[in-house]
Amino acid sequence: MTSLFRVVVPAAALAILLTGCAASADAPDPEPTSTVAAAPAEVSKAAPRLVVTHHGGVTVLDASSLDTVAEFELDGFTRLNPAGDGRHVLLSAGSQFRVLDTGAWSEAHGDHAHHYTATPALAAWAFDADKPGHVVRHGGRTTLFADGSGRVESFDPHALADGRPEGAVHQTPEAHHGVAVDLPDGGLVTTIGDSESRSGIVVLDRDRREVTRNEQCPGVHGEAVAADGALVFGCQDGVLVHRDGVITKVPSPDAYGRIGNQAGSEASPIVLGDYKTDRDAELERPERVMLVDTVTHRLTPVELGTSYSFRSLGRGPRGEALVLGTDGALHVIDPVAATVTRRIDVVAPWTEPLEWQDPRPTLFVDGDTAYVTEPATRTVRAVDLTTGAVTASAELAVTPNEISGV
Repeated sequence: MTSLFRVVVPAAALAILLTGCAASADAPDPEPTSTVAAAPAEVSKAAPRLVVTHHGGVTVLDASSLDTVAEFELDGFTRLNPAGDGRHVLLSAGSQFRVLDTGAWSEAHGDHAHHYTATPALAAWAFDADKPGHVVRHGGRTTLFADGSGRVESFDPHALADGRPEGAVHQTPEAHHGVAVDLPDGGLVTTIGDSESRSGIVVLDRDRREVTRNEQCPGVHGEAVAADGALVFGCQDGVLVHRDGVITKVPSPDAYGRIGNQAGSEASPIVLGDYKTDRDAELERPERVMLVDTVTHRLTPVELGTSYSFRSLGRGPRGEALVLGTDGALHVIDPVAATVTRRIDVVAPWTEPLEWQDPRPTLFVDGDTAYVTEPATRTVRAVDLTTGAVTASAELAVTPNEISGV
């Protein structure tokens, strides 16, 4: 895959980008080469940054002012996920997971932290992956799944600042659109499937010997981590919950009740999921979401009165469930009471496009702030979840698609 990048740097910045030798996931590792800009500046407080994908590349924004910090040109359709270290993001582009240093990070020193900023940099190396798919962060590890090969690679994301981290590789029996999660004890959970179908999950120990499996999950898709480390995997007829080494199937209230995308929170044992009941729909626009209690194994639907998309789900800092509706509002749900407690108007009403790759308003949450894109106006807005006020808004030079951050 070829790529170009241009970096927009404030006039006061004097950092010079460092580049390293190219490397592939299957080739011998080169000497570690940092991708961070030279001479990072220490700042008085954390300076979070956002990353927005668009046709032909990605843009890095200052999360407070929403000013553009850097722009990178990339070929083709690009997806992104936080890498898990509070600094880097992983870009799924072509046949690789590319690594983008956002140039903002904090280092803990006892009872306080030091905060730094630098010029964002795109690593010269990448994780090779045939059809790069899901990225999962759990237990201090980041796990990559390649749909085209079934290859799983996991690593410590905090090693990314020093170059390509030494990781562990696992090969699933068949390639499929899947997901894998590293467990704190060194084990691994992966989906089961092939190019035709997917049926469930399998749990492996640290030596990659099978511990248990469950194949009562047709169309298994996505995952989320809840409080206490419980894992939820979506099915076309419910979910699988993995807790303390035990897999439990929780059925949907409908014969076909697909929960394909989930959002978890370390502050809540309840996972938020989308919910679709029309197997034959070209594009179902549901108006219900599903709450999955990983302790009681109970599914509770919540009516929103508006539809939403798979990029509409998020969680607040206290575990509240958040859904960005096509009515233009952010719906705040108390997961215990299973009720909508607040509705925050953010963008104009919108319609979900038929193609999943096409831009649509998208939600990303960082602490007490929710960031919402509006492709129709090329706008990103920041919403204070405590007050419900829009605290910042910026019009971009590009049409935003996905959004994430550190």
